Amino acid sequence: MSKQSILKITQLCCATILFLCVWSAPSYLTSDVAKACTNLIVTKGASAENACFITYTADSAGLFARLGIVEASDGSFKPDGGVDVFPEGYATHKVFGFIADSFQGVMNDCQVAMAETTWEGREELFNTYGRFKYGELMTATLQGASTAREAVELMGRLVAEYGYIDEGESISICDKNEAWIFDICGTGSTSAENNQGSVWVALRVPDGEITAHANLARIGVFPKDDPENCLYSPNVESFAIEKGLYDPNSGEPFSYYKAYGINDVAAKRVCEKRVWSIFRRAAPSLNLSVDYAQGVEGAEPYPWSIKPDHKLTVAEIAALMRDHYDGTEYDMSEGVDAGPYGYAMRCRPLYWEVDGEKYAWERPISTQQTGLSVITRSTSNLPDVVGGLVWFGWDDTYTTCYTPIYACSTALPPSTIIGTKTRFDIKTGWWTYNFVANYAYPRYKEMLPDIQAVQSELENYFYAAQGPIEKAATELALTNPELAISFLTDYSIMQTEKARERWEQLANDLLVKFNDGYTRQPDGSYPNVGYPEEWLRRVIKESGDRFRLPKEE
Repeated sequence: MSKQSILKITQLCCATILFLCVWSAPSYLTSDVAKACTNLIVTKGASAENACFITYTADSAGLFARLGIVEASDGSFKPDGGVDVFPEGYATHKVFGFIADSFQGVMNDCQVAMAETTWEGREELFNTYGRFKYGELMTATLQGASTAREAVELMGRLVAEYGYIDEGESISICDKNEAWIFDICGTGSTSAENNQGSVWVALRVPDGEITAHANLARIGVFPKDDPENCLYSPNVESFAIEKGLYDPNSGEPFSYYKAYGINDVAAKRVCEKRVWSIFRRAAPSLNLSVDYAQGVEGAEPYPWSIKPDHKLTVAEIAALMRDHYDGTEYDMSEGVDAGPYGYAMRCRPLYWEVDGEKYAWERPISTQQTGLSVITRSTSNLPDVVGGLVWFGWDDTYTTCYTPIYACSTALPPSTIIGTKTRFDIKTGWWTYNFVANYAYPRYKEMLPDIQAVQSELENYFYAAQGPIEKAATELALTNPELAISFLTDYSIMQTEKARERWEQLANDLLVKFNDGYTRQPDGSYPNVGYPEEWLRRVIKESGDRFRLPKEE
């Protein structure tokens, strides 16, 4: 072994020991299924890291998942969780993702990343024949594509050849340089002889801008003569005309989401309002009105994409995915429906009816029904083995902790690949984060500061560590890529497991501090907690004299 190699390994060991020492410091001891999932896309020019980001919340009641890897093929293709649609001799990419009902890819070894939100669409367009559901389609695409544009083109070919059998989907795609949204739905294919029907359009997000989608078709009017920025199926407009979904003589330009989507008032309230919330916080200067999300007649739809007021850091991107409409008139921690302790969740169903009147709870980005969420990063500033990063979190985005997992990893953190949703196990990451969140819900505003303190402690550490870790890994990758991968695999496992252990300690601390309706003080005393006066006044107003004590003579 050369002196240079020995020096690099020594530097690597020193860096690892340094971070282990920091970890051992004392401070670290102390569904409505159809209205699920939210995506934010941040282009390279809108990012402080000069990288493309995609966020994804996998929202569905009781969603339990494990992380997984589909290995690359050398040409003798073996699916092993992937999709066997490639010819013999076709070399495929390694894919990092998760397994719920089946494997769903998130990022491949070329830093191509994908995520989705379901928008259902018109029931008469659901295909009953076809090969691909959206998760399989995404996985196969990540196995076969080296860039975002290749991913768009490959998805188009796959659904044309094998057929699409799923609801309407908006799929986010990015690589190291650009980002796209791919909207797709079926054509109502009902026979094996006509099993390949789908209509789709893909639009590139302008560099320097961000966009978001949340369970509604995102692409409206699109350019038909700009193949650099827009691709679509040949039947995208003709099929709408054939089915009476678009009148070319109306004088209105063809809009994908108007033809194939469902944008009624109820859907806007629980879907477009999430887009509004992201846009309003990323670019307050735009002063975007909530009217469209509220279903106000004649209100202007939100822009396809916007330029944020400043370039976004990963911490700010994570913050955009943590939201209960805080500080607005729709703040879910306020009002009688939030109870005395500011409970910011609402039990399903989202829509309900009393005395013939229809209502809808607010549906924020953060929800108790999130099974997992990710923030992917793809960057041309680093080698692929270092640049492909997934910030990963279990459960509700508001109370999770995002830990770094590099997509090149050859093994996964033990707590992310064990457990079931039918048996509680505090050593399973999904259950650790679920326990803390669920224990906090009844006294939410009281416990939330304790959770956020640990959340900030861990995430700020990870953000600070990222630079030195990636510098060391990049130097290793220049001479020994396999050692760099091993280093980043170990780092990903160590940080994810340490965070889970810290969250288990947090669970213990919350149980001890917030016990039996009291809040235990450092001196061991248990003073009364009581209720906010405003809430007590509501109790009096509704209950009349039920709780009133008679006045003493």
